[in-house]
Amino acid sequence: MQTLRALATATALTTSFALVASCSLGGTTDEGDGGDKGDSKTVVVATHDSWAMSKDVLEEFTEETGYTAKVEPNGDAGQLTNKLVLTKGSPIADLVYGIDNTFASRAVDEGVLADYTPKDLPSSVSDYALDDPADAAKLTPVDFGDVCVNIDDVWFRDHEATPPATLADLTKPDYKDLFVTPGASTSSPGLAFLLATIAEYGDDGWQDYWEKLMANGTKITAGWSDAYEVDFTAGGGHGDRPIVLSYASSPPFTIPKGETRPTTSSLPGTCFRQVEYAGVLEGAKNPKGAQAFLDFMEQRRFQEALPENMYVFPVDDGAALPADWASYAKVPPHPYTVPAADIAKNRDTWLREWTDLTTR
Repeated sequence: MQTLRALATATALTTSFALVASCSLGGTTDEGDGGDKGDSKTVVVATHDSWAMSKDVLEEFTEETGYTAKVEPNGDAGQLTNKLVLTKGSPIADLVYGIDNTFASRAVDEGVLADYTPKDLPSSVSDYALDDPADAAKLTPVDFGDVCVNIDDVWFRDHEATPPATLADLTKPDYKDLFVTPGASTSSPGLAFLLATIAEYGDDGWQDYWEKLMANGTKITAGWSDAYEVDFTAGGGHGDRPIVLSYASSPPFTIPKGETRPTTSSLPGTCFRQVEYAGVLEGAKNPKGAQAFLDFMEQRRFQEALPENMYVFPVDDGAALPADWASYAKVPPHPYTVPAADIAKNRDTWLREWTDLTTR
């Protein structure tokens, strides 16, 4: 989920992510190959590139368990999953975090994950679990976010124009050349948007929708940062497109300094629900440490740190949210979803067809 960073400057956030991800936080470690399997005090966590968690939270994990978390980014959710599959039998880490519901079935089917269910799970976690109990035993929900169309409210107000509200609106002449989205083949949110259109229009109708969308001047970028930070009028890059694909949690990060309201809003009728999972890797060198970190990720301290660090919602519905999220990052009541099994079966075909439609 690459992930809901919708704010300040992309450079500052990227630097922050790199600093956190490259650090091995905590006290004494023993990374040698000697000793029994699982005795190492270092837990290697493979993540997507948008991992970010405060030093204080990770140090708390070390204080509680004696383990140190070493976080290693591995591209977006798709690249991360592919790397795990390619290194099956010689895993690159002990634990994986960041596989989402668009790639979960592939990771499970390829046998890269070990069975483990964390202790003392919040009851609300079951709302986000994979449908098959056997699959759910391998991947535990950690957070979720909703990929949604966002609009620049200031632009629409200044132009005295009515903003769109639905997916269908984006194909109307009033919004010609105003929408930018990351591509489905190169971006996790881009894939989520494609899945939203498939959920809305069906396997026989989404292609026609995309033909209309492209005919209406939709711009495709490689990733979220290009779309939001460069082309979006409210993204800081002096772009010329006031409609962008982003997240339901993006608006709070556009509140100007000294003010109380964001300059953007998300459209709840356009959202696709992404869930991010974590799981112990089959053949991990430190399975006990991996289990301890997965337990920690479900604890209230970690769950409450997710919104301000990774801009996602915790799966623990008892976790407190930042005050401005309650007002401006509301969870859409009826987001689009596509069953994981359908995604696994059709992903490659859908992406191939999408590429043909958008590169004509």
